[in-house]
Amino acid sequence: LTVHFIDVGQADSIFIELPNAQSMLIDAGNNADGDDVVRYIKKKGYDHIDYVVGTHPHEDHIGGMDNVVEGFDIGSIYMPKASSNTRTFEDLLNAISSKGLSITTAKAGVSILDTFNLHISILAPNSTGYDDTNDYSAVVKLVYGNASFLFMGDAEEISEREIDTDVDVDVLKVGHHGSNSSTSSSFLKKVTPIYAVICVGDDNSYGHPNQATLDKLK
Repeated sequence: LTVHFIDVGQADSIFIELPNAQSMLIDAGNNADGDDVVRYIKKKGYDHIDYVVGTHPHEDHIGGMDNVVEGFDIGSIYMPKASSNTRTFEDLLNAISSKGLSITTAKAGVSILDTFNLHISILAPNSTGYDDTNDYSAVVKLVYGNASFLFMGDAEEISEREIDTDVDVDVLKVGHHGSNSSTSSSFLKKVTPIYAVICVGDDNSYGHPNQATLDKLK
């Protein structure tokens, strides 16, 4: 199992080489990152991605996803039932449609892969309506043997409170770039990560990661 946190600045893109010779991509950066994400994965020797997850329809997560869909043979695509009226979202839907692919709804309880010692499941979203698009984020848990990962997308405290399954993992991909609206103390006590990864752009205008989040992680 190899998990690659691809450097896409103030955006998310995570490529996973699974131990069963399959592969998975969670998000694909901004629009401008699409070609870089495609090149990164192709350099690893892949022309097929078995599982693609677009956590939620914000440009810094699905911006480059149309390039990925067009550039690879895709197995399954998972996205939450959250829409956007942006050109970015429309481009992704058009790319999916032109390849004759369908979207599996990403929601709590969906199992992506379940074998003897390899399990990938979706823990959120748990509700069908949120005021903030970030809370629609698909939260993905990956367990391989004794190693475990939790990928939070941009899920914030509302979504964190709704997750009632086991989230105790080794590696936490911190929600919403380390903002102060995610990674609540109560949730962090359930996760107890050994490592935390924050996908963030240097000197970004949002002030991510928030110092309070860094203090909680420490």
